[in-house]
Amino acid sequence: MKKVSPFVVNTTAYEEENFVLITDLTEKQIVAIIEPLVLMERSNGNEYNNDDLVNRLCMAYPNNYIEHYSDVDSITKITI
Repeated sequence: MKKVSPFVVNTTAYEEENFVLITDLTEKQIVAIIEPLVLMERSNGNEYNNDDLVNRLCMAYPNNYIEHYSDVDSITKITI
């Protein structure tokens, strides 16, 4: 398995709309897919939600590991 990293994705001014990705994608790969969708929404009013963004990532990178969490409090830290 490739190394996975957490990314907090912030696409709006509202912190409650942030979500967390746990993935083996790079920041560059994530931005390449999400940024055009966000910019299109801002300029044309095409609405999206976080699930749409994650689904687009999964379609673009079907062989990569991608998990997302809308509720950051639901992520549990385990120390062994």
